[in-house]
Amino acid sequence: MTRFASFRVAFVAAAAMALSACGINSVPAAEENAKAKWADVEAQFQRRANLIPNLVEVAQGAAENERTILTEVTDARARATSVNIDAADLGDAEKMAEFQAAQSQLGQGLGRLLASFEAYPQIQSNQNFLALQSQLEGTENRIAVAIRDYNEAVREYNTTIRTFPDTIGANIIHGAEPLVPYEAATEGAEVAPTIDMTSN
Repeated sequence: MTRFASFRVAFVAAAAMALSACGINSVPAAEENAKAKWADVEAQFQRRANLIPNLVEVAQGAAENERTILTEVTDARARATSVNIDAADLGDAEKMAEFQAAQSQLGQGLGRLLASFEAYPQIQSNQNFLALQSQLEGTENRIAVAIRDYNEAVREYNTTIRTFPDTIGANIIHGAEPLVPYEAATEGAEVAPTIDMTSN
């Protein structure tokens, strides 16, 4: 092997190592992980949305007085399922905020609906209602886990595209943009409730 050929092999090996250290593979892997975690979030929100018509059906006959809340929940479900975020929109803060607001409104409506059912023993003792309520509770837990996993994947991706040497490949080769985490916040949740201990 000539000296030039040895130099060329060494140069190609060094270039390959340098490129691999610049986020050539780590940036797309982190992005795909975040997209997969987002798909899990959407699947859990869809699962919740699919349970609502059954919950409304079980409750309709027994809770005529709660017609307004039933209508609000049905409308909130329609809004929540009409707002979609695909993987290309994960960096769009405005679309993410719209999705979060729709899901939050649906969650709040469901909470009011379930709380209103406490006044109806016939609903509370209905086996179908109890099964649906249990499924909703499980789904809310799955949603929380999926959101946590998605936010962790977004944090890892955003950290990857901002740290050296991955930032080189992220900016030059991939044109990577930060992704938006899911910030599920209930209105007023940042303020702790006050307890009045003076009254008897």
